[in-house]
Amino acid sequence: MKSLTRSLRILEAVAQHQPVTVGELTKIFGLPKSTVQRTLVSLAEAGWLRANRKDTTRWEIGARVLAVRPAALQGSSLYAAAREPMVRLRDTVNETIHLSVPDALQCMVVVDRVDCDQAVRTFHAIGDTSPLHATATGHAVLAHLPKADVDEIVTRGLDSYSDSTPTDPTELRAELRRVRTDGYAVNRNQYLPGVCAIAAPVLDGDGTPLAAVAVSLPDSRFAHDRLPELGRLVADTAAEITVRRLG
Repeated sequence: MKSLTRSLRILEAVAQHQPVTVGELTKIFGLPKSTVQRTLVSLAEAGWLRANRKDTTRWEIGARVLAVRPAALQGSSLYAAAREPMVRLRDTVNETIHLSVPDALQCMVVVDRVDCDQAVRTFHAIGDTSPLHATATGHAVLAHLPKADVDEIVTRGLDSYSDSTPTDPTELRAELRRVRTDGYAVNRNQYLPGVCAIAAPVLDGDGTPLAAVAVSLPDSRFAHDRLPELGRLVADTAAEITVRRLG
C-alpha cells in the first residue's frame, strides 16, 4: 500500500475493531509489525488515534476524528432541524443549549451549541466527548437503546468521575426507566463538578435515538423545583427537532 492509503485503511480498521492491538492489525493487513506501529504512532501524534486508557497496548479513535464529525454534520438534516428550536430554547431559559450525538456506544459528541448571555455559564467545545453513563445526554440516548446495548456498557465498566456518577448497574437501569417515563434525563455533577444538565432524546421514525438536546447550567443555578418545567421544555424541543427532521 502507498503510505497515505495505508494510513487511512489502518485508521478505518482501528475504528471498526477498537480497542485493537498492533498484532491484530498486523494480521488484518499482512504488514510488518514495525510498519503498523510506525503508522499508529504517526496517527496518534496527529491526534487521529490514541492509546486506550485502561490498556495502553490497544489503540482507539482519537479526539481529532470525533471533532471532524461535527463539521460534517453541519450540512445534515439533523443539524438543520435542530438549530432554530435550540435557539428558541436558549431564549426561553437563558442557559447554554447543546446538541450531542452518540458515537456508537463509545461516547457522546457535542455537535452544536447555542450560548446564553449569563456571566457564568457552562461551556463544551464542539467535538467534546463525554461518557454515556455519566451525562444527561448519554442517559437520554441509553434509555431508548436495546437492553443488549445497555448491558454492553455495564459489562465494560461504569467509571466514576465524581461522587454522583451512577456506577451501580441497578441504579443506572432504574434511572433509565425513569427517563423513559418522564421523557428527560438529569445530570447533577455526575461527570464534571459544578456542571448540570437536563436532556431529552431526538428520535428517528422507528424510535432509535439519533441525538440528545440539553440545557446545560452551573450547579449554582440548578433548582430541583424547576426540573418539571425544564424537563418539559427540553422534551418539547427534542420532539420538535424530531418532527422537523422527519418532515
